[in-house]
Amino acid sequence: MLIGTVTALLANYYWVTLDPGNWPCEKLLCKVRSRLRKTGQQVFVGDRVEVQEPDWEGGRGAIARILPRTSSLDRPAVANADQVLLVVSTQQPAFEPVVLSRFLNLVEYSGLKALVCINKVDLVDAKQEQEILARVNYWGYQGFAVSALEQRGFDALEAAFQGSITVLAGPSGVGKSSLLNRLCPGLTLRTGEVSDYMGKGKHTTRHVELFTLPKGGYVADTPGFSQLELSCDPQQVAHLFPEFRPYVADCRFRDCLHRDEPDCALRQANLERHEYYLDALKEAEQKWQIQSATADAESLEKVLSQASGNKAIPKLKSIHRAQSKRTERQKLAAHTGQIWVEEDADEED
Repeated sequence: MLIGTVTALLANYYWVTLDPGNWPCEKLLCKVRSRLRKTGQQVFVGDRVEVQEPDWEGGRGAIARILPRTSSLDRPAVANADQVLLVVSTQQPAFEPVVLSRFLNLVEYSGLKALVCINKVDLVDAKQEQEILARVNYWGYQGFAVSALEQRGFDALEAAFQGSITVLAGPSGVGKSSLLNRLCPGLTLRTGEVSDYMGKGKHTTRHVELFTLPKGGYVADTPGFSQLELSCDPQQVAHLFPEFRPYVADCRFRDCLHRDEPDCALRQANLERHEYYLDALKEAEQKWQIQSATADAESLEKVLSQASGNKAIPKLKSIHRAQSKRTERQKLAAHTGQIWVEEDADEED
């Protein structure tokens, strides 16, 4: 049995890196078998798959089965990821704690482990570098200070990647492609400059792809995010902040939203990201109301449709259906002597 990992998507084909073995080649360009496609299952980068019908000379194969996933992300579409490395920069573009906090909320909601990489530390002094690291650690995350330009700080980063599938994410222009070029010599991924007008990065990554790291593990480069949306139950938002968790259980009310309720332990703790939390809570409430209104409208439409009698009627098999008048007329016309023609016995109007 051939088992491998999907490392890239190319139109309707998938590159599958085979598990170590005495195979004529390490990768196969595969299509999905029609039987699997008919089940509606979608193959993601990172999926563990079974490959059949290998054509070793042509380097081709067919994906016959998707193995059970340990995790699944829809945006970006990556399966079996273990952690997300959020990349930010100290300058060009400038470090924005609000943006980083929102990325961290999204990773927490996905259930994956979050790591933070602070790139371009060569553009600030040692004091500023330590302040950013201390801030990230206070929020409850492990931070890595690196410089892709000076190739500094990569040993600890490579150790964190070993044996895992890591998804790189973060704003455009922070140096994700430059990091990969340093982690995987020979990749020469296209890097982008920062827009002088907006101070934001230009998108250079167009699709999701897994790269094999020399010291073990996979890393997925993902398209830069231009919009961050948090859609979850408002009651869950506080739990997306690790430093909040020791306090939320001590509030006076179990359903406390930590906004203006009396005896709120979280507000009394006066944590730095409480202001970020209030913004995220407001957004979550707005989206929750829209989702609830949509669900109510669909439910009402269904009730009205059933009340008016406009509902689907299941089609019976031919042996249970009454013959149509047309069929009866055809039988009468075809009846001659003792011969009875049955060709159109099941025809309907």
